[in-house]
Amino acid sequence: MESRSNADAIECYSFLVMFANDGLIDAAELAFCEKLALADGVVDDDERDVLRRIFSRVDPARLAPQVRDEIASFRARYGI
Repeated sequence: MESRSNADAIECYSFLVMFANDGLIDAAELAFCEKLALADGVVDDDERDVLRRIFSRVDPARLAPQVRDEIASFRARYGI
């Protein structure tokens, strides 16, 4: 069975929702991106690349502590 990357969907969502309104990632937005990335059970290279770019755009000091911690955990788990 061929997996289907959601990299494009993650990238579109990030610019339409996260960065269009306040330039931050909240808990619900992060959960949605994680859900998209894990839809097929695997975070592929394209999804990792998109998530790496998204996470690098936000200032960790402006994030809620639980969001900052979840991003760090997700990055560590999936090599982002």
